[in-house]
Amino acid sequence: MTDSGGGTGVPVRRSRLAEYAEMTGQPPKTSRQSEVSRSATASERPGLVETDRGAEPSDAEVAARRREFTMLLEVFRDTAVLVPLRSGGWLTADFGGVRWILAFSDESALARYASARDEAHQEWTYQTVLGARLLDVAVPEAKVPCGVALDVADGAEHAVLFPPVSGVVPDAFAVDHIHRGGAPR
Repeated sequence: MTDSGGGTGVPVRRSRLAEYAEMTGQPPKTSRQSEVSRSATASERPGLVETDRGAEPSDAEVAARRREFTMLLEVFRDTAVLVPLRSGGWLTADFGGVRWILAFSDESALARYASARDEAHQEWTYQTVLGARLLDVAVPEAKVPCGVALDVADGAEHAVLFPPVSGVVPDAFAVDHIHRGGAPR
C-alpha cells in the first residue's frame, strides 16, 4: 500500500504493520493462538476466586494459577510465534536484571507493539520461531538471565511473561536453580 507522502504528491511505501495497526485498535477477542496470549477472567475459571490485590491468595487460588500457567506454557512451547529482528539479532529488552526476548502471537500483536513505539510506518522483519526453541535454545545462548515476553503491547491482562525460572527454562539457566556452589544463579 502507498500513502500520498504528506501532500507532496510523491507516493511513499507504507509498512504492512501500519495497515495491521489501523485494523486492530484492541487485541482480538479470538485468534488461533488465543490460549497463549490471552488468559480467561477469574469468573471464567472454575474454582478460582477473585481476591483483593493486597490480600494473600488462598492455597486453592495459587494451585489454580499454577495449573493455568502450566497450560499456557505447554501451548506456548508448541506454538510458532513472531520474533522481530533488530541489529542482527532478535528484539530484546533488559528489565529488572533479566533480558526479555520479545515475541508476538500474530502480526496484529506485532503491529500494536510497533504502533505503541510510533514505529508502525517502518518495515518490521521477523522470524517465526517455535516457543520451545526460544525457551530451550535461545535462553541458554543469551549468557545472562533471559526469559520471553509475549504480546507486551497488549497490557498486563493480555501479555504473558515466561521468566527464567525452573520449569520454564532449562534448570542450568534458571535464576532460582541452586548450582553446585550452593548459590542461585
